[in-house]
Amino acid sequence: YARKQDCAACALKPHCTPNQATRKISRSRYEHARQKAREIAKTDAYVTSGYARKKVEMLFAHLKRILGLDRLRLRGPNGAKDEFHIAATVQNLRKLAKLRPSVA
Repeated sequence: YARKQDCAACALKPHCTPNQATRKISRSRYEHARQKAREIAKTDAYVTSGYARKKVEMLFAHLKRILGLDRLRLRGPNGAKDEFHIAATVQNLRKLAKLRPSVA
């Protein structure tokens, strides 16, 4: 709650709280963490990492959407690792094929 003295001295009180003595302002208990995140988001390092993150996330999006790697078909950690390596190899070969000039 705001203090009654603060609200009484304010010129906007008739518009802000016409039927109440003070104003109640909700504040999340996590607001300090949100504020810290807002401060971090203003740094140059955050902007740089955002560009790098977009590149990596687009690679995963293409793996899922274009190559159909929405779920792994082999079991176990070794099978998943092998399947992911094959998909990454396919993705790299597609990039390499785009760099090669076409012969027409």
